[in-house]
Amino acid sequence: MSPFRSISWRLQFWYGLLLAAVITALGVAAFRLERTRLDRALDDELHQRVNRLIRSLHGPPPPPEDFAPPSENRLPRDFAEGPDAATFGLQADGRNFYYVIWLLNGPRETRSPTAPPAIPRPVVRAGQEGLRTRGEWREAYFMPQPQDYVLVGSSLGPNETALRRFAGILAAIGAAVLTLGLLGGSWLVHRALRPIGEISAAATRIAQGDLSQRIGLDRTAGELGALAGVLNESFARLEAAFARQARFTGDAAHELRTPVTVILTHAQNGLAAEGGTEAHREAFAACQRAAQRMRGLIESLLQLARIDSGEKPMARTRFDLADVARGCVEFVRPLAAENDVTLHVELAPVECLGDPRRIDQVVTNLLVNAIHYNRPGGEVRLSTRRDGAQAILIVTDTGIGIAEDHLPHLFDRFYRVDPARTAAAGKAGLGLAIVKAVVEAHAGQIHVASVPGQGTAFTVRFPAA
Repeated sequence: MSPFRSISWRLQFWYGLLLAAVITALGVAAFRLERTRLDRALDDELHQRVNRLIRSLHGPPPPPEDFAPPSENRLPRDFAEGPDAATFGLQADGRNFYYVIWLLNGPRETRSPTAPPAIPRPVVRAGQEGLRTRGEWREAYFMPQPQDYVLVGSSLGPNETALRRFAGILAAIGAAVLTLGLLGGSWLVHRALRPIGEISAAATRIAQGDLSQRIGLDRTAGELGALAGVLNESFARLEAAFARQARFTGDAAHELRTPVTVILTHAQNGLAAEGGTEAHREAFAACQRAAQRMRGLIESLLQLARIDSGEKPMARTRFDLADVARGCVEFVRPLAAENDVTLHVELAPVECLGDPRRIDQVVTNLLVNAIHYNRPGGEVRLSTRRDGAQAILIVTDTGIGIAEDHLPHLFDRFYRVDPARTAAAGKAGLGLAIVKAVVEAHAGQIHVASVPGQGTAFTVRFPAA
């Protein structure tokens, strides 16, 4: 069965898909929050450094409405020698801070050694500050007085590195959570659906003939527990119905044996009596044939009833399938000669474990059918071989064949492909039903393949010893 047609796989697929979507959404949200936090922290740091630099130039910046030009512009001290040497330049975390100053009454541009080249002057009004991003640089600027500009910048590389590291951590955590979620979901799904598997297994064993199987209610709860209870009741009624049917069939067949035996005895006595007319002899002969056919039918019904009820369990002895098949061939050889059918055998030794008397019956029935439904001058082939842990028996013929629509019903009881011909041959349609019952009682399988007008092949597989 395709995995996507399984309820378990479909539940796990949609659960995994939903979990992956939730983890992805949370990861994207966390990544964006971290980016915002890093950007905000950098902007705050840039503003602090701008203010520090302005204080070193003019002192604290006055409010825009009280703004008055200072008496003079001072350049920042030598940062390499003063206490603010660590404010600009390469920091311990790998971040590079730089500054650029444009003064109206002083040098047109003063910059730190680490400042990138060709930094454009910002466009800002006096008393205003701003932020901008240029490529891989983030910059804060301020105009403390007209035509004086102070700009402080930093590289965005450390932020990007931190974000990549954070993304890797998020991916690892998301993968771990997804894996644990899938494993936990798989366990929960299998635990929830386990009763369905038990119900299916019990139904399969019942379909194979073990009507005593029941579903364990101690491991089934909820709605499935109620279903299991209903199914167990149905299985119990089914087992009781089959038991009644088998018992009725056996009892009826057993009760019919005595009157049929009486009829057969009187018919034989009538044929052996002297002084009877030809009409009387024909009547007794007809009664004898009918009684013999009825006795055969009764014996077959009794045999099926015993197999169904397990009244006589199959023996379990080691035997050679080739030896059993060889004895069956010798038994049916006169029948084959009478019907002008040639027998061919290829019997390789293969040991089986079972009841050789029952297996003899299987092989004989298949051979008799192959001879009866063959054509004059036809052939029947019987072969045995071992295939791994299985013993294979194949019976093929060159007879009339069986139409495809008859094959599914061929082993049904009282089913006859050609009722007129089968009745004329004295057959009731129970031979193949008995064959299948015996084969399945030995844990074997039987398969039939046929081509109308060309022949039929029966393949029987038994567990090899």
